[in-house]
Amino acid sequence: MVISKQDMDGVIYLMDNVINDNGVPRNIRKSVSDAKEVVSKEGNEVNLTSATYLLDECLNDINMPMHTRPEIMEIISELERLKEEMK
Repeated sequence: MVISKQDMDGVIYLMDNVINDNGVPRNIRKSVSDAKEVVSKEGNEVNLTSATYLLDECLNDINMPMHTRPEIMEIISELERLKEEMK
C-alpha cells in the first residue's frame, strides 16, 4: 500500500515544527531533519523504520525540552501508524 501525500505532509509538518523551534537544541533539530530527509525520499516501510529509530534516539537526550518530547512522540506514533497501514 502507498502512503497518501496528505498523511506524509502531516508528518513532515510536525517535523518542521520541531526543526524550526529555536528552543530545541541543535543536535535534536538535526536528528529530526535527518529523519525528515529519510521519510521524504520515499515513504516505504524501511525508511519509516529508519526515521523512527532516529527520533527514538532523541527521546533519550537529556537536553530535550519538556515541550518537545510530546511532539517527537506524536511524530513517532504517526510513523508507526503509517507503517501499519502499509502492511
